[in-house]
Amino acid sequence: MLHNAALDKSPAPRLIIGRPELALIGITVLWGATFLIVHHAMQQSGPLFFVGMRFGTAALLALPLAWPVLRGLTARELLAGSMIGLGIFCGYTLQTWALQTISSSTSAFITAAYVPLVPILQWAILRRRPRWTSWVGVALAFAGLILIAAPREGLSLGKGEALTLISTLAIALEIIFISLWAGKVDIARVTLVQLAVTSLLAFGLMAPMGEAIPPFSWTVILSACGLGAMTALIQFVMNWAQRTVSPTRATLIYAGEPVWAGILGRIAGDRQPATALAGALLIIAAVIVSELKFERRGKTN
Repeated sequence: MLHNAALDKSPAPRLIIGRPELALIGITVLWGATFLIVHHAMQQSGPLFFVGMRFGTAALLALPLAWPVLRGLTARELLAGSMIGLGIFCGYTLQTWALQTISSSTSAFITAAYVPLVPILQWAILRRRPRWTSWVGVALAFAGLILIAAPREGLSLGKGEALTLISTLAIALEIIFISLWAGKVDIARVTLVQLAVTSLLAFGLMAPMGEAIPPFSWTVILSACGLGAMTALIQFVMNWAQRTVSPTRATLIYAGEPVWAGILGRIAGDRQPATALAGALLIIAAVIVSELKFERRGKTN
């Protein structure tokens, strides 16, 4: 959303990108970098330990903000935070697990496919009929996924790509859960609960899943704690910036996340084939198209 300038007698040039937009672009770059960080950390850690550390750090950073109002925690907020946390846990654990075998760029591009899935799931769960652009977005995302899979024999997704694709469903459900309880709960308390639940689920399932605590590694510790801090920062900036930036404009900025991930991945030595790059462009187009709104203009006298 553009900032409103003071009214003058003569027309003044409009500011195209203001501080909120620049802030969102900044966190989108950080967002894109997280895929590469996790990819490298997965060479020395299991996914559950890493996710537990990452969201445990974020929960500790969120605690001071939620502490003054924590006594007012209600059963509804506990349920909401737990359901959202379950979605985060499933989405990020599957995504992190997949990054053991696929590149950061591939993970980022497939993950972006959650955006056109959200309105379809809203229709199935919340009975909110999606716009026609949402269906176009789903079709573009599907075509993009096929091209990303094309380098593999038989156009089949590998294990890493399949896990990442499943993770997009969990991430989309997380957003649905947030919409379901939006305006009915205290944001600070629910945020703390969802982060804590994600961390506790990850640590709690390590033993049943046979994942051992990895040997001490500064790479793992700094990556997990750094991503936890980045998670808290990203959420803060999003909440601040989107008070003045429209959802559509914000989504167009967020569509750059896989682009930044691809750029950083290429700098790190990740070379994607042409078919995969074409598929990535289709998924980015799916993100943008699914958020477009075409309104009929009323008749003017």
